[in-house]
Amino acid sequence: MTKPLRKAVFPVAGLGTRFLPATKAMAKEMLPIVDKPLIQYAVEEARAAGIEQFCLVTGRGKIALVDHFDVAYELEATLRARNKQAELNLLAEMRLPPGAIVTTRQQEPLGLGHAIWCARAFIGDDAFAILLPDDLVLSDTPCMKQLADAHAETGGCVVAVVEVPRDQTNKYGILDVGTDDGRLVEVKGLVEKPKPADAPSNLSIIGRYVLTPEVMGFLAAMERGAGNEIQLTDGMAKLIGRVPFHGLRYEGRRFDCGDKIGYLEAQIAFALMRPDIGPAVRAFLKTYETAT
Repeated sequence: MTKPLRKAVFPVAGLGTRFLPATKAMAKEMLPIVDKPLIQYAVEEARAAGIEQFCLVTGRGKIALVDHFDVAYELEATLRARNKQAELNLLAEMRLPPGAIVTTRQQEPLGLGHAIWCARAFIGDDAFAILLPDDLVLSDTPCMKQLADAHAETGGCVVAVVEVPRDQTNKYGILDVGTDDGRLVEVKGLVEKPKPADAPSNLSIIGRYVLTPEVMGFLAAMERGAGNEIQLTDGMAKLIGRVPFHGLRYEGRRFDCGDKIGYLEAQIAFALMRPDIGPAVRAFLKTYETAT
């Protein structure tokens, strides 16, 4: 029987240069989608999958990410004095239990694989989830919950995958696939950012993973890959054949919030889903249709 998934790692050390000047003094993971920062969406998704322990792999200037999940005594006292119970309830819902969140530093930007290796003491001998907050998934069942359920079914490693245009394979980690039942795909190999002519498929990994702790041994070798960085994909590829490895075609719509267009699209999509503001957003969008 597969041990329940209880740990998640959030690589959040990036500089967010694509969103300058907004990210000059603010972590990109604190950028809001409507009224909730990206990091909160990621943590809530992990909690919905049964995750109980959270590790933020941070860098300089990322203190706000930790503070966001801490108790804000002055703010709560002010809200209490003003009888703002709805706002107090919002803060209470997002609070994590004492000791549930830890941080570790990635001092140098050496790649995603290096960021995950920095969390090795937290991971220990347990299977663990990875969530990249830049990837936001709108779905009926949270994306990580779908992966956790698949992991309970298959064991080993499970990654969320989506089909991408063939001419864009050089932007993603691409699967070499074996058996495919339409939902779960057997992973025979992984290639980081292959040229379209060299890509073994057009199935791309997005920022949701469930991995076994054996990957740490391969990341520890500090081998440089694409972009002269320590690539997580390269470490994962060495697990193939050692543990079960599957790709999951998840249910939902993914938004790349590390890209300005993807971020703006997510704003609109999530706003339209909100009963409190959705009708008003839909109405003002119609005025722009008329204007064009």
